[in-house]
Amino acid sequence: MIRRRLNQIEFALRLSVLMLPLPAFGAAAYLRFATGFIPVSGSVQAIDPHGYFGLLLLAVLAWSVVVEHFDLSRVDRLFPAWDAVRRAFLASAAAYTAVTAASFFYRNFSFSRLFVVYSGVLLFLLVILAQAAFRAYLNSLRRKGENCSRLLVVGADEYAERALHSFLQSMVIPCSVEGFVRLPGQTPSPACKPLLELEALDTMAVQPRADDVLIAVPLPLLVEASGMVRQLERLSVPVKAILDLGPDISFRNTIFHSGDTTLLDLSATPSEAVAYTILKRSFDLIFATVVAILTAPLMLLIAMAIRLTSPGPVLFVQDRVGLNGRLFGVYKFRTMSAGHPGESDTRWTTSDDPRRTKLGAFLRATNLDELPQFFNVLRGDMSVVGPRPERPYFVKKFQDDVARYNTRHYLKVGITGWAQVNGWRGDTSIAKRVEHDLYYLRNWSLWFDMKIIWLTLWRGFFSKNAY
Repeated sequence: MIRRRLNQIEFALRLSVLMLPLPAFGAAAYLRFATGFIPVSGSVQAIDPHGYFGLLLLAVLAWSVVVEHFDLSRVDRLFPAWDAVRRAFLASAAAYTAVTAASFFYRNFSFSRLFVVYSGVLLFLLVILAQAAFRAYLNSLRRKGENCSRLLVVGADEYAERALHSFLQSMVIPCSVEGFVRLPGQTPSPACKPLLELEALDTMAVQPRADDVLIAVPLPLLVEASGMVRQLERLSVPVKAILDLGPDISFRNTIFHSGDTTLLDLSATPSEAVAYTILKRSFDLIFATVVAILTAPLMLLIAMAIRLTSPGPVLFVQDRVGLNGRLFGVYKFRTMSAGHPGESDTRWTTSDDPRRTKLGAFLRATNLDELPQFFNVLRGDMSVVGPRPERPYFVKKFQDDVARYNTRHYLKVGITGWAQVNGWRGDTSIAKRVEHDLYYLRNWSLWFDMKIIWLTLWRGFFSKNAY
């Protein structure tokens, strides 16, 4: 019953939110073209609607992606209200950034900028209203206690008490506990009342007092779940189990199916999500293209300066370890005298490194030597934001010395990252760097990427650890 009711409410929420671009566009068209508040050049009849229908289709596609990415269709993310509003704003901004960027390529049609602004603002307001309506409905259910889902908890020890408390704290629909079933060998917790013995299930077979059975036992005991389920089948109600996989396995959607096989993903990462693939790659392409165009004259001047000040190639290409441990060649402006090709693969750069050229020292201090890495982003080897790529020699060294080091390769490596904006770059603690990379892995979002880019620009090009 719990899952059925949640699915029904979530389906209604998802459908409502996904449909919002339609009334937003309709209201924006009315405000811009029909009210006469702001004069329209030419007659209203001369406005060609075909281009706006194409823009609507584009907005719907972008909106369907960001709705899932920002969890706007999840009932449990409606609370707290301020967080739901924040995610609604970010989703609206992300969708309209994509729509505006794509509209630049639609050269055969000129869109009203006010219409685009109106529709974006209206979409944001409509999302807030939809969220508020669903919150009010759920609050009324909990306040009145109507259609309360009755739970029978299998397990009666302190673990069951903690697991049930956590479950009830996260539930958005009202639930009541009809009893706790003590398993053989369990010491019951005083809070687990009313207490039932396993044999009491026989008396409940015809007219059970529960709508759902919740198995709350530690993970090692779940190996006996199939036997428990067979005993609980006589109640004719849905059976669910609370899974506590420990603090290191908390990513949602870790259980999925392939044919008749059920898989438990013990190291699920954002890179396997559609939102990561589409949103992050789209953002990378747009951002890297803009930066490459804007800095093209500067990169040309740097290339000429390198050519004139020291012999050797302009670009330095070095193997680095990227997504899922794959090697790729990272591009950088050459900052050192041309030497043995393998020397820099196993040696750190120091603050007084004699291999650096005078121009190279300046390029490293300002991070301008990394500008060619935006071409790595365009190729798909890197992302704008992610863990910094490391050389294969040091990866093999660190994976033995630093716990969970290779988990940083679950994501695309980046030009800048959470560790770097917090000062962990160059010759600094590898353990701290990995700690920040893992935080980024667990909390990735497009908004987090934008925050890191902003911090990168805010804290400037100069870094005490860049040499």
